[in-house]
Amino acid sequence: MKVTSGERVFGVFNMLFLFLLSLTSLYPLIFVLFASFSDPAQLVQSRGILLFPKGFNLDAYRMVFMNPAIGTAYLNTMFYVLVGTTVNIILSSMAAYGLSRRDVMWKNGIMFMIVFTMFFEGGLIPAFLLVNDLGLLDTRWALIIPTAISAFNLIIMRTAFQAVPVELEESARLDGANDFRICWSVVIPLSLPVIAVMLLFYGVSHWNSWFSAMIYLQDRALFPLQLILRDILIANDTSRMMTDISSSDQMPIGETIKYATIIVATVPILCVYPFLQKYFVKGVMIGAIKG
Repeated sequence: MKVTSGERVFGVFNMLFLFLLSLTSLYPLIFVLFASFSDPAQLVQSRGILLFPKGFNLDAYRMVFMNPAIGTAYLNTMFYVLVGTTVNIILSSMAAYGLSRRDVMWKNGIMFMIVFTMFFEGGLIPAFLLVNDLGLLDTRWALIIPTAISAFNLIIMRTAFQAVPVELEESARLDGANDFRICWSVVIPLSLPVIAVMLLFYGVSHWNSWFSAMIYLQDRALFPLQLILRDILIANDTSRMMTDISSSDQMPIGETIKYATIIVATVPILCVYPFLQKYFVKGVMIGAIKG
């Protein structure tokens, strides 16, 4: 097929636009990365666009990793991500399987109530009172149990499970399989792209979560990484990392510490995405085929 000159011009402008859009999206991360490696004194004096590190200094990273609160917060976040995502996937899969079967009574009414919660909710105060009455306040489970199932993710998983041929379920029942066996041995293996997408959705949600921790947790030993990051960025809480630094040098070094903390808190979740990216589009499309 012959490509016309108009199509070539459109392709050039389209690629140029996408390149500029990608650069605009990536530059904030590049700026933070370069700033975290920069010399604090030179960085404070710098103005405008940062296209390369101003000098080279790793003191900010040294202070970040020497801060015991960062290490504890990292372990807490890993617990919330691993345990929380496991709970999310198990409960969401079971609920999606039950609501995707044809012979389940009142499934439409149950789905209506689930969708209703996406538009209306009790609010923050009733949620806090509920968590307190359940004895979850100031415990790790306060960040896991209340968000065990996302209504949006449940709908995606239910739609994907409905796409599994009913003949496979009938064949498994003839072989003596019960619903649990059909769910874990037939439906879920055929829906791995959607499961991968849910792992990404739930995992990123737990990794980035800080508001629930701020509301439900008081013990700093339970704080996730993002809440510590918030204290450093918003509350400017970097003084405890610079006990051996003179007061005149604390301000510029504090700036690089903020950037280094952002990188430390962001890079791990960015490294996970490439391994799930190939399933991402496929899983979302599968979940959107059938309503």
